[in-house]
Amino acid sequence: MNVAQFLDQPAIGFFVGGSFSPCRHALTEDLISPYTKEKWKSYIPANEQDVKHAITTAKKAFPMWKNTPAPERGRLLRKIGDLLLENSSTFANLMAHEMGKPITQGKGEVSYTAGYFHWFASEAERIYGMTIPSQFPAKELTIQYEPVGICAAITPWNFPIAMAGRKIAAALAAGCTIINKPSRESPISMLLFAYLCQAANLPEGVVNIIPGPEEIIGKVLLASSDIRKLSFTGSTETGKYLYRKSADTLKKLTMELGGHAPLLVFDDANIDIAVAGTIASKFRNNGQTCVCPNRIFVQKSIYNAFLDKFAEETAKLKVGDPLDPQSDLSPILHPTAESKVKKHIADAQEKGAEIILQGSFPYEPCILSQVTSDMLIYKEETFGPVAAVIPFSTEREGVEMANDTPFGLASYFFSQDLSRCKRVASALQYGIVGVNDPLPSTYQASFGGIKSSGFGREGGPTAIKEYLVEKYISTSINAGN
Repeated sequence: MNVAQFLDQPAIGFFVGGSFSPCRHALTEDLISPYTKEKWKSYIPANEQDVKHAITTAKKAFPMWKNTPAPERGRLLRKIGDLLLENSSTFANLMAHEMGKPITQGKGEVSYTAGYFHWFASEAERIYGMTIPSQFPAKELTIQYEPVGICAAITPWNFPIAMAGRKIAAALAAGCTIINKPSRESPISMLLFAYLCQAANLPEGVVNIIPGPEEIIGKVLLASSDIRKLSFTGSTETGKYLYRKSADTLKKLTMELGGHAPLLVFDDANIDIAVAGTIASKFRNNGQTCVCPNRIFVQKSIYNAFLDKFAEETAKLKVGDPLDPQSDLSPILHPTAESKVKKHIADAQEKGAEIILQGSFPYEPCILSQVTSDMLIYKEETFGPVAAVIPFSTEREGVEMANDTPFGLASYFFSQDLSRCKRVASALQYGIVGVNDPLPSTYQASFGGIKSSGFGREGGPTAIKEYLVEKYISTSINAGN
């Protein structure tokens, strides 16, 4: 069966133990394309017994995968990365239908995800232990790192393969087996990913993909003491719930939660560069990313100049068919985001904000000026194409305003003053800081937040330790002599 035949099935089954489930359930779930409003695909959701079977299967596969030589694990990871790139256009087409993501951005997501598989393919061979000098001549003290065990990854709809892929790549490199529960709104991309794992000859049970009801799948995964690690990307509210429910089994956790990112433009910034960067960061995926700047702070002396240029350039963005390579944004928002966009704009207007730019509400970019701290958009993550532009006077005030939030995932600022760049980067209370860089996320560097944006890191040279446990071994060399 080739990729086209796989996707052309009446209903695509969940993936456990190296194979896809047959259509044995009476109930399948239909997926409606948010763009065409028509039935697009169907899939077979996992039930409670299926989740338990996935755990058993991953547990059975774990000893084999743990003991697979690191170079072989790396070879398989590289193969998966290569297959992702070979099927880039197919994935982008799927994501355009699943969530209305513009096809060019979908291809970018595939490339981004493949980078993690290629990166962690090499990281698999860099799991170093250490030998510690002892005060006793006849003792050898060593530290070694071992895979934590069976992992679970719960991932969102907005970046279906990227958010799952960077968790899966790290887990596999570490020697763990993994179960992914993708969003019910975008499961087909991850089921195609499972097909590619099968095509790469990944051993059975190492990767398992089980879309279906959150309340059923989550309950089983959280209750299982066999699941030793949980990685989650999603809202802070859900993350806190998972945190509490993981306490009984003391799972190791990685939490990548809400953002509410600030972006600052200082008066020494190049306005053209700052505007282009703000647009790139703010309106990617229609503003539906956890790292999109939600509050844009501009120094008062350049506030009007920035606002005029920002509105002028934003108005040039093309909103259209997500399958059209010329589209910058699609006319589609997630239902939750759509209602929040409407709520935030209405609240801001009631409290004195001015709409500088607004297209076909609520899908096209909207720019608000004169935003104040009592407005919802100042306090809450919007997750949509609404830019709130706020003036500030001094560097100190700008940084204080940027830090005035319980969240701490990503932050950005534009300045041409090297000393200021050093000061502000140090002062911002965020896990990620983009200095004149609107798109800092990359597989070579750690991604993650602080405060209410979670903990743990994905990507970079330290992320593999999220899937490892440390073992200390003390050996008496003279034993028995």
